[in-house]
Amino acid sequence: MFSWWTDYEFMQNAIMAGALVGAMCALLGVFVVQRNMAFVGDGLAHAAFGGVALGLLRDLSTRLSLAWLGPIWVAVPFCLAIAMGIGWVQNRGYASESTAVGIFFSVSVALGIVFIYLRTTPAGDLEGYLFGNILAVRRVDVYGALGLFIVVGIAVALTWTKMAYVAFDRELARISGVAVERLDYLLLAMIAAVIVLSVRIVGVILVSSYLVIPAATARLTGGSLARMSVVSLALGVLGSATGLIISFYVDIPSGATVILTLAATFAVAASIRSLRK
Repeated sequence: MFSWWTDYEFMQNAIMAGALVGAMCALLGVFVVQRNMAFVGDGLAHAAFGGVALGLLRDLSTRLSLAWLGPIWVAVPFCLAIAMGIGWVQNRGYASESTAVGIFFSVSVALGIVFIYLRTTPAGDLEGYLFGNILAVRRVDVYGALGLFIVVGIAVALTWTKMAYVAFDRELARISGVAVERLDYLLLAMIAAVIVLSVRIVGVILVSSYLVIPAATARLTGGSLARMSVVSLALGVLGSATGLIISFYVDIPSGATVILTLAATFAVAASIRSLRK
């Protein structure tokens, strides 16, 4: 019955990595949804594409003996720089958040296209980064996801009260002395790091859904932000594992199946809420 776990190491790696990434995306997604930052996730996902393309162009990971990381090694600082740029433009009042994301979104994709064009050899597993390939995840990737999960969990735990305050009333939090801009940069940095890691699992095109859908579903259930976080985290982990198992037996793309599973939970939650009303 559980041959997918006992007989296939790649499924063990995929489920563990998917659960960790699902948990991180769901946890950060609570703040993303509460602050109406869904477009940020999409923008940073496409920024990751630019970073991956740059890594494939220069083969920096191979030159620096980091071949096991692939172009992700380059995509992380690239995406972090884009995230900081979005925060800086917004906080300086040069443009609204959505406008800033739109600008950096377009620039990142354009750079990615140029980098891919300039590469003289085939661009490696570019399709895997666009659409995800969670079944190719290795045990070292699981350890990397676990390390990032610990860092994100500690950061969120230490700043939870202030993050929640900003999520509910940004201006009142600023008046109360909360370092709103610093929290903005921290949240953007965590989202960027998690998204880059998630790109290897669900791909550039679908990763923002991984960030938004569990939190949006949890929001439909009502309750406090803490309760919403617990529900979102549970949905992210269980939805990821369930989608992978379904994809294994039905033999369809795993990343897309995970997203469709999460979307199904949103549809069920929305239906239940509608019936209650």
